[in-house]
Amino acid sequence: MSRRVVRQSKFRHVFGQAAKADQAYEDIRVSKVTWDSAFCAVNPKFLAIIVEAGGGGAFIVLPLAKTGRVDKNYPLVTGHTGPVLDIDWCPHNDNVIASASDDTTVMVWQIPDYTPVRNITEPVITLEGHSKRVGILSWHPTARNVLLSAGGDNVIIIWNVGTGEVLLSLDDIHPDVIHSVCWNSNGSLLATTCKDKTLRIIDPRKSQVVAERFAAHEGMRPMRAVFTRLGHIFTTGFTRMSQRELGLWDPNNFEEPVALQEMDTSNGVLLPFYDPDSSIVYLCGKGDSSIRYFEITDEPPFVHYLNTFSSKEPQRGMGFMPKRGLDVSKCEIARFYKLHERKCEPIVMTVPRKSDLFQDDLYPDTPGPEPALEADEWLSGQDAEPVLISLKEGYVPPKHRELRITKRNILDVRPPAGPRRSQSASEAPLSQQHTLETLLEEIKALRERVQAQEERITALENMLCELVDGTD
Repeated sequence: MSRRVVRQSKFRHVFGQAAKADQAYEDIRVSKVTWDSAFCAVNPKFLAIIVEAGGGGAFIVLPLAKTGRVDKNYPLVTGHTGPVLDIDWCPHNDNVIASASDDTTVMVWQIPDYTPVRNITEPVITLEGHSKRVGILSWHPTARNVLLSAGGDNVIIIWNVGTGEVLLSLDDIHPDVIHSVCWNSNGSLLATTCKDKTLRIIDPRKSQVVAERFAAHEGMRPMRAVFTRLGHIFTTGFTRMSQRELGLWDPNNFEEPVALQEMDTSNGVLLPFYDPDSSIVYLCGKGDSSIRYFEITDEPPFVHYLNTFSSKEPQRGMGFMPKRGLDVSKCEIARFYKLHERKCEPIVMTVPRKSDLFQDDLYPDTPGPEPALEADEWLSGQDAEPVLISLKEGYVPPKHRELRITKRNILDVRPPAGPRRSQSASEAPLSQQHTLETLLEEIKALRERVQAQEERITALENMLCELVDGTD
């Protein structure tokens, strides 16, 4: 008689637990917009939630420590003229968040470390380029200030937030509504899913599809895709009979799935949250009251069911904390922020260990807050893996860092890069050249004065933060 061999894995026993009542965030009117985004974004400093707002769109940003009942007059981030559909924190600056809206714009905001006394209404920059609503945002994982947006116009735009410029516009790849977009670990490729039922792997800098698979899931309902650590694509979707299904695919051979599993008959779209450090994917269905999690390995059956965290109330959305925001002393390997109708509840996933020592097998070095590339380096074709940090001593978020925007100087006389060539300063008539030089000197002097003022403002803000911390 053959004995069943138990699969070896340090993640076979992952336990989910909802935080105590006093650790939740109460009295938040979560947005009722019918849109399949997470409605929530979180980082080691702040929790941001899209909320109901009259006459436009808004989201609330709370310091993580500000648990309990939220004052109904707590300042919001308001500036969009239509509902906010997606929000995403910058991975390289914990005080910067981007928001996408029904009003066709993307706005990037600087959030102060202190609690503002009134609504934040002025974004650092507004990015305008889409002709229909913008429903998907994703920051580049390794390049500074590179932000992707996807809209109802079936266009993906990649922006340089530092200058407000469009770096790339992918406008002839998707014939229908884009359901999801995901970068790979170094930001050289994108995985997208679309209403035309096609899963695509795109090289954005070449504006070309390098691999595609039609009907990875045969149902008509939205499909989602994320890259795994090994370069595979994990997908969630629906069968022709409207059963929920998950799949694992090798982009080098899209003909057959590496794995394909049916799950259940619920109709909520599954939002996959993937942790590359543990290779665990967590599936949170909108309207579900559970989180299922699976370990992805290179051994059959490749996608191993681990467990299900169940609660009583359905989730309206979900935030997923980056690894550097977790409590390593409690063997916490993931933390979710579950949105209810009127509150947000943290859910902690732990791997119980008897020892109090740092568990280095649970916490390999993980992406930190420093970018590996500048935007123009990435655009020129360079790739770099994320800059990793150790969590052994825990992670302390850096102090407030200002996002500097440098709009391109329209009076700059240098010829633009590329084949198009304009009249340079040396070719201009002498009188015009003299005027240009004078203007440039004046602009340079003004820039230096503005920079000095900005440095003074930053110093004053830091003093204010220290005073506020002292009074707390």
